[in-house]
Amino acid sequence: MNDLGAPGEAYSDDMILADVGRFLDELDPPPDDLVQRVQFALALEDLDVEVARWERLDNLAGVRGGGTGTITFTVSDLTVMINLTKIGKLHRIDGWLVPAGQYGVEVRVAEHGTSSTTADEGGRFVLDNVPRGTTQILVHLGDVSCRRTVVTPTVVL
Repeated sequence: MNDLGAPGEAYSDDMILADVGRFLDELDPPPDDLVQRVQFALALEDLDVEVARWERLDNLAGVRGGGTGTITFTVSDLTVMINLTKIGKLHRIDGWLVPAGQYGVEVRVAEHGTSSTTADEGGRFVLDNVPRGTTQILVHLGDVSCRRTVVTPTVVL
């Protein structure tokens, strides 16, 4: 990182930025699977979705390889709270939707496909045997004629 030139030589902006870039690549490189994560997030068949935002993370475990954790997502009039529990190499997702209702819930896991369930009248749902990987949860509101889909940001289990 000391190859900016001879002592007393003026440093150009390009030289300084290139050196900062090398420093960041060494100190905090992007994840190896970043491209695959982005492609997964963009590969929704129905691009007419609302993306929920992270509201709260309790105990970051569960978001990146830990045992359990609770995450809350919100979008305009819907809150999705999930609790992640690691069971061996798989995960269990216990979730709650507010307002409560019998909505379709789907979990997408990169390279593992999808599985789905329906929330009960109280808005509670369970997804068992969810494999490790980049994961998104989709909530389908309404009937087929006026269906609205909400998708969470990706979570790496």
